[in-house]
Amino acid sequence: MKKSVFVSFIYFVPIFLLVIFPLSRYLGIFGGEDREGVTNYYICTESSWETNNWKEGLFVNPFDLKGGQIDLGFQEDTVIIGLDISPYLKLNGDPKFLEIINPSFRSVEIFRVNAKGEVVFLGKDGIQYMLSNKYGNPNPTFKLTDSKDWLPYVILKISSFEPVRFNAVISSEASYYSNFNKRTIFINIYVGIMLALFFYNLFLYFSGLDVLYLSYSMYVLFIALAQLSISGHSYYYFLYQNPKLFELSIIGFTSLAGLLGLYFVKVFLHTKERLPLVNKLLGLLMMSYLVTFILRLFGAVSLSYMLTDINGLLVVILVFYTAIVLARRGIRSAYFFLGAWTFFLIGILVYIMQTQGLLDLGFYPNLAMLVGTAFEALLLSFALADKINLLKKEKEKEQAERLIALAKNEHLVREQNVMLEDKVKIRTDELEQAIRNLQNTQSQLVNQEKMASLGQLTAGIAHEINNPINFVSSNIMPLKRDIKDIMEVIEFYRSRGAMEFTPDSQKEAKQLEEDLELDYVLDEVEHLLKGMDDGARRTVEIVKGLRLFSRVDEQDMKSVDLHDGINSTLILLNSTMPTKIRVNLDYDELPLVECLAGKINQVFMNIINNAIHALADHINTIVDPHILIRTKSLVDAVTIEIIDNGPGMPECVKQRIFEPFFTTKAVGKGTGLGLSIVYSIIENHKGKLEVNSEESQGTTFKITLPIYQSTERYE
Repeated sequence: MKKSVFVSFIYFVPIFLLVIFPLSRYLGIFGGEDREGVTNYYICTESSWETNNWKEGLFVNPFDLKGGQIDLGFQEDTVIIGLDISPYLKLNGDPKFLEIINPSFRSVEIFRVNAKGEVVFLGKDGIQYMLSNKYGNPNPTFKLTDSKDWLPYVILKISSFEPVRFNAVISSEASYYSNFNKRTIFINIYVGIMLALFFYNLFLYFSGLDVLYLSYSMYVLFIALAQLSISGHSYYYFLYQNPKLFELSIIGFTSLAGLLGLYFVKVFLHTKERLPLVNKLLGLLMMSYLVTFILRLFGAVSLSYMLTDINGLLVVILVFYTAIVLARRGIRSAYFFLGAWTFFLIGILVYIMQTQGLLDLGFYPNLAMLVGTAFEALLLSFALADKINLLKKEKEKEQAERLIALAKNEHLVREQNVMLEDKVKIRTDELEQAIRNLQNTQSQLVNQEKMASLGQLTAGIAHEINNPINFVSSNIMPLKRDIKDIMEVIEFYRSRGAMEFTPDSQKEAKQLEEDLELDYVLDEVEHLLKGMDDGARRTVEIVKGLRLFSRVDEQDMKSVDLHDGINSTLILLNSTMPTKIRVNLDYDELPLVECLAGKINQVFMNIINNAIHALADHINTIVDPHILIRTKSLVDAVTIEIIDNGPGMPECVKQRIFEPFFTTKAVGKGTGLGLSIVYSIIENHKGKLEVNSEESQGTTFKITLPIYQSTERYE
């Protein structure tokens, strides 16, 4: 990475030179046949102005200039300088033009000495004279004529608030105008480039409201204004030829350009996040530029110039270092910035060499800065354009990713909708099932309430029926005896009548018997008595069963005979049982068991009823369908087994038969609460309910009940 940064630097230097040297040749910077720079000068003070022998002693010990530049620094007093022009009077053409290459001088007065030794005033120029320069040249310019009446030197009287630093150039009239036109074209091209970049980036700012483009456009504006002030063109272009504004603009525009440039560096390179320490140093330099501008406003010219030079040196070092560090990290924008700053750095170096007398650029002391800032502005614009492209690509990539994400989200939403619909359907089904269960429960509760009321009603009716049926059943035997006695009397009369009645009486008796069908009546009476006896006996059993089964609302534990409960249940279910189903009873001798008789009868009812339904549903496929009820007495408990040879049930059904609302019957034919209630009743009696079943092997329910309960009250 270090090598790539070095190669980048080496790459930009030839590009700069390939531009600057052809341009310098075109502009004639390094001299020509009709233009030369003055190299010999003499300095005297104001006090020696009157006493000096101008004719004889001016150039006895002249200074020999290196590079042709005169640099006296800041001078509070007026400076008087004599220039030896004898080597240049031989230039082709007449008149000659003397140009003082420094547009910041307030006043430049030119004098010549005639053959008599008299000092003659020829003219004046400078910014305080405003429109006195009829050539429109920012630099003070004077026309000279070659005559034997004049000695071969001129005297300049210079007054300036800025540093006294200049080149003096003598050229022919044709060379002067040609060079001036080229300079004007070059400056206009520079102004056009910088204005185009300024408005372009300002437009980008208003388009996207990105402060980066605003800071850069303002930097381009002020760096261009600073260069125009250094070249003197701002004095004519937009400062209304105001000397004070022009003098202030040289440092003022430079300071503002530095301030805005450093802010642009911070924003463009993101130094706050990437190089926090460098970011703080850049902030300090911004404060230094602001102090420099304030000092210049209050007239501290020398100090402001010194701070400007120091700030410029520090900015070049720090910004170049920042660009190199970030370029080594592979940050793309840093490469553009490094290239742009390389051009700017080369321009500064060439400008410093020119100001130090190491290089003479003639009419163009800030040519390198103009070219450097133009290249810098162009490359930074390319960098910003590259940033736009990167942002565009990132935006396109982001949009593509968003589209992919949206597609995925849409797919997920569709899947979620399907899942949600499935879940809603499941929940709806569950809710409907719950509603049905609640309705069934409600029906069951209503039925239980009805059963309780019916039990009470049945118990009352059974009690009321019991008395008359007892009366009927108790009178059947006496009635049979009485009928038997009557039959004996009738037989006696018949036998005696046959012996003692007259034939007519016998005939009448015989006719009466035939009319009454006495033999048939006697047989019918016997059958009726037998039917009455059977009916009364069956009615007594039914009433007894009703009385036993109707005890569903009893809450007191009583010792009961479980066989009676089973028998009463069978009596009640007899009407619903198909005739093909046989019921076999295998009763053991059972003790009385403490229980809630009505609840236990309900257990028998539910289990036997399920067995009947299981057999009835397959009545045509089961050979000899039957139910076996077997009881057995244990030590402290009794067992009741209810066995059917029905279709049985699979394991998965057997695991759930005691769950509330679980049923294998069709909708509307079962609530799924029967066995759940049975299980609860047996559990509340501290008993145990077991089921054994296999498919096609029948089902066995085994109930185990303790003989005695530990509590006197069952809740």
